[in-house]
Amino acid sequence: MAPLIETPLIQTDNLTLHFGGLKAVDGVDFTLNAGEIHALIGPNGAGKTTFVSLLSGRRIAQSGTILLAGEDITRLPAHLRVRKGIAYTFQITSIFPRLTVFDNVALAVQSQGARDLPARTRAALARVGLEGLEEQEAQTLSYGHQRLLELAMGLALNPRVLILDEPTQGLAASEIDGFIRLVEGLVPETTVLLIEHNMEVVMDLATRITVLNFGKVLATGTPAEIRANASVQEAYLGA
Repeated sequence: MAPLIETPLIQTDNLTLHFGGLKAVDGVDFTLNAGEIHALIGPNGAGKTTFVSLLSGRRIAQSGTILLAGEDITRLPAHLRVRKGIAYTFQITSIFPRLTVFDNVALAVQSQGARDLPARTRAALARVGLEGLEEQEAQTLSYGHQRLLELAMGLALNPRVLILDEPTQGLAASEIDGFIRLVEGLVPETTVLLIEHNMEVVMDLATRITVLNFGKVLATGTPAEIRANASVQEAYLGA
C-alpha cells in the first residue's frame, strides 16, 4: 500500500509579480506544511513582503497559482482568504489606537461572525499575556504590548495560517524571548509563516527556512541545511 501524501497547507506554483522592470516575485514555487513554523528570509528587497502579500490577497499575482489545502485561491480577495483561515500581521503595527485593547480584538472576533464574543476576545488576549489590560486605550500600550495586541487580533481570527512580518522588530531582548516561547505554543494548532531578519529568532523557531533572493527561491531546508548552504552564505548569511 502506497504511503499517504499529505497535501501542503499552502502551495504556490510559478508565482510571479513584476513592477515594471522589477521582478519582485519571479516564478516562486513554495510549500507550507500544516503544523510547521516556516521562516522566509533574504536580503532587503528580496521579495519577502511582496510574496506574503500575494498569499494573503493584499496583492494579486500576474501569473502562477496559490493553493490552500488544494483549493485554488489565486484570484480570491483578501477578506475571503481571511475567512478561509489566512491571517497576516503587518511589518508596522496596525491596531486601532483610540479603541480599547478589548475592542481591537473584539472587532477581529466579530468579523468571523463568532458567537460568545466576550469569551473569545478574552481568550485571545490571555493567549498573548494581555489579560488585565482590556480597558486600556491601545495607543497607550508600550510598543512591545502593541505588537502582542496585533498578534492577539490575528489569533482571534482563528487562522489556519498566521503570517508574521518582522514581528520582533523594535522589541527588547526580554520581549523577544517571550515572543519565541509564545509562537512555539501556537503550533501545531496554527501553522506559522515568519518573515524575520533576526537570525537567532529564525534558527531557534523555524522547522524549515526558505531563502529568497532577487524574487526567486535561492534555497529551502532545515536550519542546519540553510546554515551550511554556500549560496545562502554568499547572498545573505555571510553579508
